[in-house]
Amino acid sequence: MSRKRFAAGEVVMGRWPGSSLYYEVKVVSLDASSHLYTVKYKDGTTLELKESDLKAISSFKTKKKGSASNSPSRSGSRSRSRSPGRGPSPGRRSSPGTRRSPGRRHSPDKSRSPVKLPLSDQPSILSYSSSYQSGHIIKEITKEDFSEMNLTPLKVREKLRENSISRHNGEPEKTEDDMSQKHTWPTYDKELERDPVLFQYSLRPRKEEIKTKELKQREEKYLEKETGHTKDLEFGGKIGAFFLTFILPATVFSLLLMVGQEDVSIMAFPPAIPAVETLWDLNVFGICLLWFFFQAMIYLLPVGKVADGVPLSNGRRLKYRINGFHAFLLSSVAIAVALYFKINLLYVYDHFLQFAVSATILSLLLSIYLYIRSQKKADDELSLGGNSGNFIYDFFIGRELNPRIGTFDLKYFCELRPGLIGWVTINLVMLFAEMKVNERDVPSLSMILVNSFQLLYVVDALWNEEAILTTMDIVHDGFGFMLAFGDLVWVPFVYSLQAFYLVNHPNEISWPVATAVVVLNTFGYAVFRGANSQKNAFRRNPHDPKLANLKTIPTATGKCLLVTGWWGFVRHPNYLGDIIMALAWSLPCGFNHILPYFYVMYFICLLVHREARDERQCKKKYGVAWEKYCQRVRYRIVPYLY
Repeated sequence: MSRKRFAAGEVVMGRWPGSSLYYEVKVVSLDASSHLYTVKYKDGTTLELKESDLKAISSFKTKKKGSASNSPSRSGSRSRSRSPGRGPSPGRRSSPGTRRSPGRRHSPDKSRSPVKLPLSDQPSILSYSSSYQSGHIIKEITKEDFSEMNLTPLKVREKLRENSISRHNGEPEKTEDDMSQKHTWPTYDKELERDPVLFQYSLRPRKEEIKTKELKQREEKYLEKETGHTKDLEFGGKIGAFFLTFILPATVFSLLLMVGQEDVSIMAFPPAIPAVETLWDLNVFGICLLWFFFQAMIYLLPVGKVADGVPLSNGRRLKYRINGFHAFLLSSVAIAVALYFKINLLYVYDHFLQFAVSATILSLLLSIYLYIRSQKKADDELSLGGNSGNFIYDFFIGRELNPRIGTFDLKYFCELRPGLIGWVTINLVMLFAEMKVNERDVPSLSMILVNSFQLLYVVDALWNEEAILTTMDIVHDGFGFMLAFGDLVWVPFVYSLQAFYLVNHPNEISWPVATAVVVLNTFGYAVFRGANSQKNAFRRNPHDPKLANLKTIPTATGKCLLVTGWWGFVRHPNYLGDIIMALAWSLPCGFNHILPYFYVMYFICLLVHREARDERQCKKKYGVAWEKYCQRVRYRIVPYLY
């Protein structure tokens, strides 16, 4: 049994991960299984640290003033003894009239040297003049100590850059952002008066004191803690995960059955359930597999640039091939070839429910494979959220964070390729189906609007594919049934609900109404794209002159939070744009039935839930800086409402 060196409630010095800085922390608890101490910093940040990263406060006591050495051979005056055989030089005698150079006085300011430890344990430390209730004060740093010193923030190398039109050149990105700036004491004093936790500074260390390992660690962002069994269960915990595993497929089938009926009102619920044997077709399942592997082959093509993912808990960065837009173009060519050779695309419409069943079975088989393979993975390859130890919950959430077969990343591939491109392909099929079912020479204006709006959304996502590398799905969530079913079934079959609805329930709209809907969708897209582009540009280069007017709040992690521009309007302006666009997609279906608006209602619930997850993670990660941001930006998604 390991000895407990630090007790709960004890105030010690904790090393900030990825640096050599030590700060005052309070021990919260010790995990006996992982041997990790949970500590709390003064800004509210809570982290788990190894025992080697903690030191007693007594280790940081400064040496006594004026004692350069304890060696008896060196006196405090540092005077040099003369040999008895040498007298004073005649030319160097002092007289009352001669001017002498003043001797070097022992400056009281310079006696306040930083704490010196053995080289193996030597940290760079800067403590504010404060203490916990226990009364332990490390060191008071006065203005005189820093009157001539330059303070430098920790360097942050930002490599999480998003794709853009100007940068879509097929080459890996090499540029790095350096946030190093020089601040004299008056500037630092003003910032400290506003908020003592705004900046984390370190005294510029001597070259011989900097370790290569520490420099490498500073380049990595502290995004994930060491993996252990999660205690914070989401989506209703084990019971919620169990029921959602069945509720989600049932919801998809109910929606498709109701939209396929002549009467789609709520009074017609539940819909008539067809015979089970009619739901399965081997040919349909084969087409689903063919589509899946066709997209996988495109993914493996050596086209498009290779981007780095965010740092993992073990310090590695995975490589990702950014060629989603190429996949869309090649898929479009394949569909055009199918039309040229008169292949009947309406087969998808005629067997739509069977395609949904086949896609569900495919997602289930994939989820089982993912769960089985995750049992042999190391702890640092598992996601924090899906490693609870409960089979049902872990199967639903997903245990492995980045399941890969060689360089083929299963989660990243499924996130956009098969489902998103399949969504607009189904929309095109529904456009042809509307023309055939309603005997039209051209599609209706409503169908054209729905197809156009959603095509723009998909093309935008694929063009900016690199942006998903920093999303919650990729960075935080494991790959289990929730994401597999969502990517392969929910997205293509639920998101295409408006187009499917218009086939059997046409709705004619006038040009003025169509114009108003176009304006609404354009506004939503402008908010969505403007917010994401501003965030991505700031991540690539915070010092871009175009962003000079943006104000930020620095955080203890080295990142900055935007408090002006789109992100000073609401905390999640991209979510607001998403909701506006979702409404615009449903309006062409009219107001006869509520079913076409299911997507809007679902999407609002999804984004509100995701926003709540974001809030919890950001508060835990950024501490006081996030609280300041929330005070500056009061509304979460909808201004003056939520």
